[in-house]
Order: sequence, then C-alpha cells, then structure tokens
Amino acid sequence: MGLDRPVAPDPYRLLPEVGSFTVTSSDIRHGETLPDAQVAAHGDTSPQLSWRGFPEATRSFVVTCFDPDAPTPSGFWHWGVVNLPVDVTDLPTGAGASDDTLPAGAFHVRNDLGGHGFTGAAPPPGDHPHRYYFVVHAVDVPRLEVDGEASLAVVSFNLAFHTLARAELTATYATSG
Repeated sequence: MGLDRPVAPDPYRLLPEVGSFTVTSSDIRHGETLPDAQVAAHGDTSPQLSWRGFPEATRSFVVTCFDPDAPTPSGFWHWGVVNLPVDVTDLPTGAGASDDTLPAGAFHVRNDLGGHGFTGAAPPPGDHPHRYYFVVHAVDVPRLEVDGEASLAVVSFNLAFHTLARAELTATYATSG
C-alpha cells in the first residue's frame, strides 16, 4: 500500500475566523524543518514557545500541536496543554515532558498515542513532508471543562466555542526512506 495522497488542507482555515496574535520559539522556526529535538526518534522534546499580543479579554490559554498530514482521516494530535493561566506567556523547552513541568492549574490531555505529554514528529518513511502546527489558543474562560483523559478532538470541540484568537507556528518534517 502506498501513501500517495493529496496534501491535507490547513486545518485552521477550515474553522470560523478568529483574531490572531504572535507566537515565537527559540527552538523552531516558522516554515522550516523541525530540529531533531522535536522528532520522536531523536529527542521527543517539546519546543520553547512564547506569545504576545493576545486579546485583553483572554482568561486562559491552550497549546496544541497537530499534524494534518498523518495518513489518517483525522490527522494526528501530538500535544495538548489546557488551562494555562492568563499570566503565563511562555513554556520552556521540555514543558511537554509531564504535568510536573507545567504551571499550577495547567495539565496535559491525551495525545493520539494515548500519552499525556509531547510526542515528537514521526511521519512514515518516504511520505511527503508533514506540517506540525504549534498553536496557542487565547480562551475566553479561565478553564475548559475537560480533564486529563480528554482527547484533543474533545478539547478542539470546546475551543470552537471559547477561542478568541490563535497564534500559529508551523514547521515541517519528513523521514527519508
């Protein structure tokens, strides 16, 4: 079976339009290839992220990493942190290791491997380059009503009703083979 298929659309262009703000990283660059540290086989380490310029009405943040290019109908969720307090505007490198590395009140939800933390890039060998959307969501409530066992699909559903703005940083990765 081959993996020849069309490139998935940008998932965030399919959602209702919201405001935007800025996210940056000392570890990854928008439009460039992910470094080995963010690849499952080499480091499996979540990148540093900082954000600014979010709406004044923001009450909390959610951080996600999504690969729409995975060979599934639903893409692949690599990371989700919910209920980051509004006064938290950055996550250090490696914050995706466990809930112990997050600010008080924030926690990880299940990624698509079933873990509670960051899972690095791991596209099938020979597949076209995958896009990894690191997104900070400015949320209009202090807490989403989910727990750590929630899937990122459930978190995304909740975000559809509570996102004021998004900040996006997209990098790519392909496995040779």
